[in-house]
Amino acid sequence: MIVDPAATEHLRLPSHAPGLRIGLFGGSFNPAHDGHRMASLTALRRLQLDRVWWLVTPGNPLKDNSTLPSLAERIRFARQLADHSRIHVTGIEARLRTRYTADTLRALKRRCPGVNFVWIMGSDNLASFHRWNEWRAIARMMPIAVIDRPGSTHSAVASPAANWLSRWRISESQGAALAATRPPAWIFLHGRRSELSSTMLRQRAERD
Repeated sequence: MIVDPAATEHLRLPSHAPGLRIGLFGGSFNPAHDGHRMASLTALRRLQLDRVWWLVTPGNPLKDNSTLPSLAERIRFARQLADHSRIHVTGIEARLRTRYTADTLRALKRRCPGVNFVWIMGSDNLASFHRWNEWRAIARMMPIAVIDRPGSTHSAVASPAANWLSRWRISESQGAALAATRPPAWIFLHGRRSELSSTMLRQRAERD
């Protein structure tokens, strides 16, 4: 059977090379919004990253995926919204057949030797990070950048995961060094914040 390359293009691993500093930003992106883009641009600038990859998951194991739009549809919209040469959107998780973030990160590290990866998450995710599968393994696998989000600043830093990670927190002024810092290592970046969330946009679409 001949497979149309265009049908699987969204599942490809983005280009990479040893020595590059690449941020990994995972999620359902249902839908992608300006908050995702703002967080990515903040990470690119403050951490001096070369690229940010949006890892669009086939389905979050912690959420109800029954009404989730197709992976291809979410990736197509995310690429239109990102509209930036250094933000790459991929559905590589579907090709890797990994369900949990820890497994995805292990697979990417095997396939991309020499790349300096940084895991990027919003502060709302840090607040619940201790519920993730193998969250301590994730922290030991690569440095983490937490981007401040409205309504979760205090709950994030008071969370069980932040408490466990506290000894490895570096100051915001050292952001450029994070990608090359041996994990566990993490940083909490403050700055411009977006009030948008995927949940808010879905609820607004339902009302309309």
